[in-house]
Amino acid sequence: MSEKARSRATGSDTGTGLPQRRTGRAFAHTPHRSDGRPPQTPRGVRRPGPGGRLGTIPPVPGRPATSRGPLATARRPLAVSALCALLLALATWQVLLPGPLLSADARLSRALVRTVPDAATEGLSDLGNVPVALPVLLLAAAYAALRGNRRGAAAAVAAMAAVPALVVPLKVWTARPGPLEPWAAGYFPSGHTATAFVAYTGAALLLRPYAGRRWPVAAALVLTGATAAGLVLRGFHWPLDVLASLLLCTPLLLVVSRCCRSTRRSSG
Repeated sequence: MSEKARSRATGSDTGTGLPQRRTGRAFAHTPHRSDGRPPQTPRGVRRPGPGGRLGTIPPVPGRPATSRGPLATARRPLAVSALCALLLALATWQVLLPGPLLSADARLSRALVRTVPDAATEGLSDLGNVPVALPVLLLAAAYAALRGNRRGAAAAVAAMAAVPALVVPLKVWTARPGPLEPWAAGYFPSGHTATAFVAYTGAALLLRPYAGRRWPVAAALVLTGATAAGLVLRGFHWPLDVLASLLLCTPLLLVVSRCCRSTRRSSG
């Protein structure tokens, strides 16, 4: 190429006019909005993202809230039941040895027994008698069955029937003497506490959908706690006997609660 032709080619690029828009390959893929707005949002209009950084339009959604699925709902009662079984096995092992836990249990019992008048503690412990607690459960089961919760009612009655089948063999096996009757045996676990816990809490679980969400269970726990306190304060049972009954019956009541929930979901 000659020097004259080269100067002509370069001279055409050094004009003094405004730069012209080129329609090359770089502009062929520029996005166009249907509403006529520019494709890029100015920096001042962007919404701040997490940590104060500039976000995008539309904003990037955060991590969605994970809801509990049926598998997670089923695992929780199993975990609680397994923990109760483990603690009950530990308490039973201490009674059979006997282990150091019994020394602490005896000291606690000596500090509590007869600190409240017997008339009051005997009345509280009577709440765990079968003639007192069982009619409460049967009335609640009959009412729930009439309202359509037959599965929950059957589960509650079956849980009460399972109480002597579970408590009596443990009493015979451990043969633990009582706080005020060392010549007697069969105090571990407490049958009165187990009866009160299953009867009152089972009735509360059956009545909860019709009488409110919280107060039936709260009342059942108060009655169960009053029964346990009366048994320990009067000297009818060691504190560990009461705790063992609560651990023993908690899985039964979890089954009752699950049956009641499944009935509500199917009816709803």
